[in-house]
Amino acid sequence: MALENSVFPSRPDSLSLPVEEKGEGEEVEVATEVTASTGVFNLSEELGHVVTTETAPSPPTSAKVSRSFQAKLAEREAKANQTRKKTQGTEKERGRFGWARTRRKRQRYVEKNGRCNVQHGNMRETYRYLTDIFTTLVDLNWRCSLFVFVMAYAVTWLFFGAIWYLIAYCRGDLDHLEDETWTPCVNNVNGFISAFLFSIETETTIGYGHRVITDQCPVGTMLLLLQAILGSMVNAFMVGCMFVKISQPNKRAETLVFSKHAVISLRDDKLCLMFRVGDLRSSHIVGANMRAKLIKSKQTQEGEFIPLDQTDISVGFETGDDRLFLVSPLVISHEIDAHSPFWDMSQAQLEKEDFEIVVILEGMVEATGMTCQARSSYLAEEVLWGHRFSPMMSLAEGFFDVDYGAFHHTFEVDTPSCSARELSLAAARLDAHLYWSISSRLDEEPTLANQAAKQPDSSSANSKGGEPTFIVGEMTDIQEQSGLGELNGSVATDQSESEA
Repeated sequence: MALENSVFPSRPDSLSLPVEEKGEGEEVEVATEVTASTGVFNLSEELGHVVTTETAPSPPTSAKVSRSFQAKLAEREAKANQTRKKTQGTEKERGRFGWARTRRKRQRYVEKNGRCNVQHGNMRETYRYLTDIFTTLVDLNWRCSLFVFVMAYAVTWLFFGAIWYLIAYCRGDLDHLEDETWTPCVNNVNGFISAFLFSIETETTIGYGHRVITDQCPVGTMLLLLQAILGSMVNAFMVGCMFVKISQPNKRAETLVFSKHAVISLRDDKLCLMFRVGDLRSSHIVGANMRAKLIKSKQTQEGEFIPLDQTDISVGFETGDDRLFLVSPLVISHEIDAHSPFWDMSQAQLEKEDFEIVVILEGMVEATGMTCQARSSYLAEEVLWGHRFSPMMSLAEGFFDVDYGAFHHTFEVDTPSCSARELSLAAARLDAHLYWSISSRLDEEPTLANQAAKQPDSSSANSKGGEPTFIVGEMTDIQEQSGLGELNGSVATDQSESEA
């Protein structure tokens, strides 16, 4: 398939690529037909598997049926789902004894809702979690967080309540309850319950005034200061944990939605992988940034097996298209070029591949100023070849109307089923064929300027009274006339013209 092995005699008048018509489970491949004036350029021999998906023309109808846009989209999606079900139903593998079995569904690395499907086990250095106790408490689920919150206050109240009861018992305050001349450490503390209530009033700074500390108990004064300080620290720590947990932007990602499927189709004559992202809230994501990763296991040349290898998928980092102004739903596009991991992937290979595309949207929440991240993923069977997203924005009176009912809808378009490499190679060969055919014609035919310069000057020859001089293959020398400097009419013509 080298370029120098192809012979391009002249420019073809018409060039058509092989196409396939999708009928009811049948695929017809139309051979390439090239009509040329002086030669034939058969592209099907050079690139026989370059085909396009083209739907059969619908028969003409006598009456037009007016349907809504939503009904048309629903019908297209139903047809696409039926086609995918038929295709998936026929994909079966053979077991060990030749019995048919369905293809095992790939385990997701990242769920559709963004949750990472990874569990850590056999971790022996669990003390590292205690070194960052604040983050550990924030990462706990709500049930554990509420339990820790309640127990933190209850333990401190019980601990200091027991100390207040111990002070009263050691000083003999419980033995002089009816003695009015006795000055206790804390007034009206006659048991553990009253000591526990005094601990709660002290730590929460309620101060009902019924149980108060006296100046005859220096130990109680020091304990009061200690409980007030430790109580403030417990309040700050636990309230801070609850505030951070409540204000976490994880729930903000629930209103950042991704399309159910990714599509591959032509955009500006180049194959592109596309998916759609949108924000359901009116408050915007400031500084939104999009990233994409290809998760696929591979084996190196040295034989090392790398499970779940991550490869970056460019979504416009070089041009700045990855920075989004997410006011309305956007279609994120990845151009499949020579640096893309899908450069050699065709439609037939896509159905056999086993990979996962993880998409990540990051930005700052406008209301809280905290960073938010939304994630989703697409398996190989969730990438639709030859589809395009349906439009969902329309112009209303004074504003743009976005219909989220068509957010996940796609429809089929004509798309080559070959890989991007083969498509680029076919386009390069076509351009080279046209270039060489045009240049060969220009070399064979003389230019108009040379024809004008080589026309005989009959008037000058007649004025001299002699016959014009014919020289085959070269020009005559210019002879100067004395005084006037007139030119002698000499003509250089080809041998064919002299014989004529």
